Amino acid sequence: MSGRTSLLARGVALAGGAALVWRRWTQGPMPPAAVGGAPHIPPGRPQGAVPTLKMPTARGWAAGQTPVAAQGLTVNAFAAGLRHPRWIHVLPNGDVTVAEAMQALRTPKNVFDHAMVATLQRAAAIGESPNRITLLRDADGDGVAETRHTLLEGLRQPFGMALIDGTFYVGNTDGVVAFPYTPGTTRIEAEGRPLAKFKPGGHWTRSLLASPDGRRLYVGVGSLTNMGELGRDVEEGRACIVELDLANGGNRIFAGGLRNPVGMAWHPETGELWTVVNERDGLGDETPPDYLTSVREGGFYGWPYCYWGRTVDDRVQPQDPARVAQAITPDYALGGHTASLGLCWMPRGTLPGFDEDGMVIGQHGSWNRSVLSGYAVVFVPFANGRPTGQAPRDILTGFLAPDESESYGRPVGVEIGPDGKSLLVADDVGDVIWRVGPG
Repeated sequence: MSGRTSLLARGVALAGGAALVWRRWTQGPMPPAAVGGAPHIPPGRPQGAVPTLKMPTARGWAAGQTPVAAQGLTVNAFAAGLRHPRWIHVLPNGDVTVAEAMQALRTPKNVFDHAMVATLQRAAAIGESPNRITLLRDADGDGVAETRHTLLEGLRQPFGMALIDGTFYVGNTDGVVAFPYTPGTTRIEAEGRPLAKFKPGGHWTRSLLASPDGRRLYVGVGSLTNMGELGRDVEEGRACIVELDLANGGNRIFAGGLRNPVGMAWHPETGELWTVVNERDGLGDETPPDYLTSVREGGFYGWPYCYWGRTVDDRVQPQDPARVAQAITPDYALGGHTASLGLCWMPRGTLPGFDEDGMVIGQHGSWNRSVLSGYAVVFVPFANGRPTGQAPRDILTGFLAPDESESYGRPVGVEIGPDGKSLLVADDVGDVIWRVGPG
């Protein structure tokens, strides 16, 4: 970073800090977390040209240091020494594939962008992407992967993965690619076959989820911008979940108005698709909340015109009253700016003390808040096909220093372990895959 750029970044950071203090003083005490099926969401207060910008410095874990597991659970490193591991996929034979990738460096476009890029670099959230998928194998079942192999490399910010009938699918930022794969092999040498193309940039992750019958693939595609400020044309085909027909190669938007849908999971009893969505920034600490929701075919969830049902975002112009009237209210609020990314279904009894079915969520952690949120792995209990309304329960915490100045790690992808009795968590700041199991 040049001296001039550094000075600009420091200037904006100082302005942002002053704005943060001013907002705390003028807005009073922190509102309660906006969680549950009927959350209290404070009115949006646009933060203007200098929004709250607070992100801890990435520190990593000291020797012997781990996250804090809930009572009755233990946590250990399933694999360490990775490079920005983001997403996990457990293969039928028990091998674990890990996508190592990160947001690419970009040229700042204005003063605030300079500060944002500098902040993301300090938080280890932006840089040269590894662009590979690593295969981990725990052959003796002791909860630690003793071997690792580079399964694929030279990819384009890979994220989602799926194995269906001898084909390994990868969600690159610019499209889905298919590779022939024999389970048990540790290296794919064949060229990938492109299936679908997506616009890169912005929210770059492309999560994948196979349908239960293996005929379709669902892809989470985030928006380019915060609230559509560059116009609707650049957002065409984005902020949605796309359905790919693997038989005929066709694709369509399954549901839209989802600013950044990342993790996806099936409810095993209802057959419904669920996702976690990162909402827009710049309206306040708890406004609007990120959320967990079932996804209706053809449904519209409000972005960019409105949030949490039909609360209009007046910053978005022109508005579209017809689309606002169609907006579906999500099922469960996860609090403002938690950056909920990972999602998996966890049957009751998988972990001791978790005696209800539910969803596990990896919360990467906020930046657009005066007091940070997220930086945890949480559990949302379900009953009768829906969240019970209880507050999320912690599974893993301790990723953030008590004074919020540093992060030891940041959880992203979550998956049930190969043994069915543990949980795997990708930590992209700690460069670790954690395993949570019985105490």
